[in-house]
Amino acid sequence: MTIDAHQHFWHYSPQTHEWINEEMQVIRRDFLPNDLAPVLRANGIDGCVAVQADQTDSESDFLLNLAAEHDFIKGVVGWTDLKSPELDQKLEAYKQNPLLKGFRHIVQGEPDGFMTDPAFITGISRLNGFDLSYDILVFSRQLYEVCQLIKQLPEMRLVMDHFGKPDIKAGEFNLWKKHMTELSAYPHLHVKLSGLVTEADWKHWKLSDFQPYIETILELFGPKRILFGSDWPVCLVAASYEQVLEIVNWYIEKLSMQEQAAVKGLNAVRFYGL
Repeated sequence: MTIDAHQHFWHYSPQTHEWINEEMQVIRRDFLPNDLAPVLRANGIDGCVAVQADQTDSESDFLLNLAAEHDFIKGVVGWTDLKSPELDQKLEAYKQNPLLKGFRHIVQGEPDGFMTDPAFITGISRLNGFDLSYDILVFSRQLYEVCQLIKQLPEMRLVMDHFGKPDIKAGEFNLWKKHMTELSAYPHLHVKLSGLVTEADWKHWKLSDFQPYIETILELFGPKRILFGSDWPVCLVAASYEQVLEIVNWYIEKLSMQEQAAVKGLNAVRFYGL
């Protein structure tokens, strides 16, 4: 089974989606399952994981409702307030829906220290008791905090979105690699091969731009801990779905067929329990 482990749906709103700036005009519209379904079919993708793009409980409900209506949406990574005193009750309610697989917070938009707040770490750790995973979304400058965070979360399923978001356009590499090397030592941390093109030069990226990053991820994490994700529709600001998939295929073709199948779907099935 091939799985796109990272994509989004939304009803576009200038207020809710204020992060979609003028340069991202192409995604200033609604993106819903009927838009994605033909794209997945055309590219031989069997299903997807829908990931939150808004930090409200209603966002989780929105995605779960879509997943209930469209069977190609195999799971949902939602949002809830991980610092809430009612967190356990919320998780108990969410866990009644088998399509809810985990949660994410957009930490890349938070100030330094947010991720290492004991209340936030405790909230993430509570997910483990409900068999839920956590997606880590940070900029590369925040990876040093992820290194602190993961030491306090030794036993739960964690996945790094967009392989830690190095600034590919600026050529950032050494410090990113240092942190990712440290993080790769934790066997319960997976990484998503996603968000490639949006960290590169949107208008002028080349296939070779991604080589040091993808090869590093393959070397550090190996094919058993890497999940393919398109980051559709955000990827459309810099590339088509076909181009995103082509980049991944180009760099994993040296793997065995079994390893390629793992990266392109089987790891996501296992990690999220699809």
